Amino acid sequence: MNTINRWLLPEGVEEILPPKAIELENLCRTIIDLFSTWGYELVIPPMVEYLESLLTGTGGDLDLKTFKLTDQLNGRLMGIRADITPQVARIDAHLLKRDTPTRLSYLGSVLHTRPGKSGETRAPLQVGAELYGHSGVASDIEIVKLMLATLKQVGINKTYIDIGHIGIFRTLSADSSLSLIQQEKVFEVLQRKAKDELKCLHKEWGITNAVSKALVEIVDLNGDITVLDEAKKLLAKISPDSLQYLDEIKALTESIAGQSEVSINVDLAELRGYHYHTGMIYTAFVPGEGEGIAFGGRYDDIGIAFGRARPATGFSTDVKSLLKQQSISKKTTSNIFAPLSSDMTLDEKINALRKSGKIVIEELEGQQASASEMNCDQQLSFVNGEWVVEDIK
Repeated sequence: MNTINRWLLPEGVEEILPPKAIELENLCRTIIDLFSTWGYELVIPPMVEYLESLLTGTGGDLDLKTFKLTDQLNGRLMGIRADITPQVARIDAHLLKRDTPTRLSYLGSVLHTRPGKSGETRAPLQVGAELYGHSGVASDIEIVKLMLATLKQVGINKTYIDIGHIGIFRTLSADSSLSLIQQEKVFEVLQRKAKDELKCLHKEWGITNAVSKALVEIVDLNGDITVLDEAKKLLAKISPDSLQYLDEIKALTESIAGQSEVSINVDLAELRGYHYHTGMIYTAFVPGEGEGIAFGGRYDDIGIAFGRARPATGFSTDVKSLLKQQSISKKTTSNIFAPLSSDMTLDEKINALRKSGKIVIEELEGQQASASEMNCDQQLSFVNGEWVVEDIK
């Protein structure tokens, strides 16, 4: 590499500089403290694990996102985590082994082999909360409320939430006459909401049964909560097992419908994380952004792979993305300049100020920069036999 390029970072990998770095750190603390008040205990999984553990239960969704490397101690393949959720599921199932509902939170960097879209970071700072050991809709409601509370804590006062349910597509697919290969193709087309293409596929395959036709119709089941009534009419006769999923969505929407700052959209053809999630899925959006800012859902099957089946639901977000959206007022801090002096009382004054939380920057011997050039708006001056803090004019 050219010596002139040694300072370059890989594409999609960035560093955080002052003053954003301390703002990011404070935001992390704010979120973890919020999680703690809801009873979520912090865990810190390792950055690197053996590959089979990192990818367990994810249906291969994370495989292409995960950097691989070889453990020089034993030759086994390891991975740098691309998502912390599977690690927390392993901790719940294999290490904690609790029988009661367990609430866990986490915060840490993840690394992706490629960005989700052009210009997106490959090194998100992921924070999230997971609730294990409860299979009812009440735990989904709690997670969604915590997700919304997190965004509000950041200062995001208007949120759009998109709600779907993986169970509807799974049930319709299982009841249809489609082969596994055809189901995968339908899944791929539904992700693009390509209704006409799906009709053409059914015509090509000679598929005419009502269940398969319903897979076409759910593309249009996207909108406010009245969509649930339309879905009930569609599914009542051909897929009665799907009605319980509509009831779960209804319970969730009713629990948050009273929040004036939240707009709800139901999308029954939304299949994000299909190979990973098993129940309701939810994505939070903010005005002016085309991509979601927080993602969650139910993933009951993952614990089986770690030897202990536990129902689970949770959400995660990238703190770096939240920082860009942060609108809460930031406290302005004063930097106090301390002149070069051998006076012991000055050291005592500096220590007292720092102990009280003040920022004191000491002048160094031979320093040419002035107090103002050191970004100080106050200085310590010796007045009437004592050191006092004065504003720099």
